[in-house]
Amino acid sequence: MHSFSRLSASLIALTLLPFSAAAQDGMPTLITNVNVFDGVNETLIENANVVVTDNLISQISTEPLAVAGGKVIDGGGRTMIPGLIDVHWHTSYCCTPQNTVVTGDILEVAIRGAKGSEATLMRGFTTVRDLGGNPLATKKMIDAGELLGPRILPSGPPISQTGGHFDYRPYQAVPTNPADSQWYWYSVGLLGMADGVDEVIKRTREVMRMGASQIKIAGGGGVSSIYDPLDARQFTMAELKAFVEVAETYNTYVASHLFTDDAIQAAIEAGVKSIEHGFLMSRETMEMMRDNDVWLSIQPLLDDEDGFTFDDPYSQAKWVAVTNGTDAAYKMAKEVGVKVAFGTDILFDPALAERQGAFLAKLQNWYSPYEILKMATSTNAELLALSGPRHPYQDGALGVIEEGAYADLILVDGNPLEDIDLVADPHANFDLIMKDGKVYKNEIE
Repeated sequence: MHSFSRLSASLIALTLLPFSAAAQDGMPTLITNVNVFDGVNETLIENANVVVTDNLISQISTEPLAVAGGKVIDGGGRTMIPGLIDVHWHTSYCCTPQNTVVTGDILEVAIRGAKGSEATLMRGFTTVRDLGGNPLATKKMIDAGELLGPRILPSGPPISQTGGHFDYRPYQAVPTNPADSQWYWYSVGLLGMADGVDEVIKRTREVMRMGASQIKIAGGGGVSSIYDPLDARQFTMAELKAFVEVAETYNTYVASHLFTDDAIQAAIEAGVKSIEHGFLMSRETMEMMRDNDVWLSIQPLLDDEDGFTFDDPYSQAKWVAVTNGTDAAYKMAKEVGVKVAFGTDILFDPALAERQGAFLAKLQNWYSPYEILKMATSTNAELLALSGPRHPYQDGALGVIEEGAYADLILVDGNPLEDIDLVADPHANFDLIMKDGKVYKNEIE
């Protein structure tokens, strides 16, 4: 027993070694000689000095600064930007091959998600809004310093109806009866299903009880699912309003997977505040979003080298139809003036997950480098704020470099406001990555 305890302690110490090496022992850190993009303004704060105390930014000045007993890092003229934010990420799904969902179990999914979270942080994404899965234990251990990874605002298991976007049961799973046991992935909280107002209310409360920051549902057809055509509007109006009402009792909101006009307009009427995807909507619907202060959380998904290939021809046809609408949706969003957020929605492919920064750089098809960086920092942080008191990180501001903000910082070798492609290769171009005042990558010294 005693030898096992000593071994356990040794393993824990080894596991925590990166954190110990990264920690600043409670002393301030001064980063000198940097050009700061504050997440809001296009003009850089040149030749600036930034002080980090504990986990917050305590001072920014173009005058010389000193910290008694603290650590000094010479930025060498690099560009400092806020840690990046991805508002449509899947901790559980991004790095889990699809065959694992067929043949594996929740332990394998969780382990792959935990390993993938470290890689996410090392790409410079210090915060993610998780839009479906079960990252709750991963988030808990990251926040406790037991795992490496980004801040996570979890939605918990995404909820759909029978035959909806998250109904991945085998064809033979229906008809069901009250005696049927719950499908495995529903019972372990990776996915959720609800039919009828009573089930919607119960399931939403269960997800909030699990620790969700916001609710994620599928209000319309999807690509990877085989029982739901894209034009199908999922959930009745009474069900949609029940989701929203329960979320509002927790002072948070509902985000919904949607593509088409009918489904999006119904969601807006019901009170949904974040439309995920939306590639196939009309201008009328987008104007309705703008007028009702609804966010468009859209991803730069194209049928290109990063596109998905499905074994099922039905899903492949839906993928082509959706991605054919990407260009027009982004252009229309800019013209209409709807609030647009950045996310990636990468699924089932660890190699593709490594392209997270490259997905951000793809926004240059529609936006300037400044607009891109602002969207992936302060603008995305505005969307996260819709979680209100359910937002798990309220001791500082996210997505900005200002006094009192969280010390989530990146030093870029170059100026991404001039060359946004720098974010596409974070391993080569991000020389320092700090989250919550701790340095996790430092290639400066």
